Amino acid sequence: MADINPPDRREKAKNGAPQGETRRHDKGNGHNSSSGDHKGRPQRETRNWRRPPHKSYKQAYAAIDLGTNNCRLLIARPNEENFVVIDAFSRVVRLGEGLAQTGRLSDKAMDRALGALKVCSDKLRKRNVHLARSVATEACRRAANGEAFIERVRRETGIVLDIISAQEEARLAVLGCHILLEDGIGPAIIFDIGGGSTELVLIEPGAPVPRILDWQSVPWGVVSLSETVGAEPGDAHGRLARYGRMKQLVRASFAEFADRIEKHHAPDQRLLGTSGTVTTLASVHLGLPQYDRKAVDGLIVPSASMRDISQRLSGMSPQERSQLDCIGQDRADLVVAGCAILEAILDIWPAERLGVADRGIREGILRSLMAADAEGAEAQAALRRLKQAGANS
Repeated sequence: MADINPPDRREKAKNGAPQGETRRHDKGNGHNSSSGDHKGRPQRETRNWRRPPHKSYKQAYAAIDLGTNNCRLLIARPNEENFVVIDAFSRVVRLGEGLAQTGRLSDKAMDRALGALKVCSDKLRKRNVHLARSVATEACRRAANGEAFIERVRRETGIVLDIISAQEEARLAVLGCHILLEDGIGPAIIFDIGGGSTELVLIEPGAPVPRILDWQSVPWGVVSLSETVGAEPGDAHGRLARYGRMKQLVRASFAEFADRIEKHHAPDQRLLGTSGTVTTLASVHLGLPQYDRKAVDGLIVPSASMRDISQRLSGMSPQERSQLDCIGQDRADLVVAGCAILEAILDIWPAERLGVADRGIREGILRSLMAADAEGAEAQAALRRLKQAGANS
């Protein structure tokens, strides 16, 4: 089981970075964590501003995120102000495959997604889930047959998917991972590179939930961008030219947002990313023989190192990339688009360090469900007390 807790301190990682220092958040229990402001004054303890879930810690909650590329499930139980994961599932389904060309979800893609959702449905039943929320994102938002697919999922699996807006997607991503944002002063950006879209959110950090100052969603994710620019050329020069076109497309989409956030630039800018792209590149940066969530989630990497890795990968052939640890066949053809999106983000928000989060929408859903359930339980208890007081008067 994985315990999802806020970090309580930072320490230097054992692995050094060629471009500077790599750090990571310590994954201790975090329940009594506190931090200071820029003058060294202690802030309120975490437990003082986090509303704990209701006292029935045996209840299981679930979150399903059906994206353009992946289907992910997380099942957890409350644990004081946090939660403990009791089951998880993730499968690459490529639901948005071909969507850029046809405007529709293909039969093969829908079948792959249904197969994964049936696994999720079985897990929900076996874990006797108390409360769940299932969401679908960009692929179903854009597809002409998105609603019909949602209805088919309901009939065949019993799962009711909610096609959420890009704004809700951004909000949930922030809620799920903002706790990993590096300490600092002033606004920061959290981004989520998906399969069909990328969300950028400018936030003013604060407890318990950061204030969103501005945000933008663009229709470029690792699948949609890859399919739009076409297949990779066979030569390194052609691949680099293709990579340049990718960055140009994304930067153009970011232009309006970049103008709006210009006034928020500061000497020590903070940036936190949640996506398969950033976790994959962080794994390459660390030289991991296989993916290790504990090593990656909460890592703080020099942005220059991530740029270097991105540019190196963009010139490789898919076969060469597939031979690299932590990339493999599944990500070999899509990771380059993620690299282009990441570099475009670094262009408009040139932070020296990049925070890496292996958490996002699902964790945001779980926190929302648990908080709402806790508030409902407290309201019911207060109502019972009022009725009891009235009966005794």
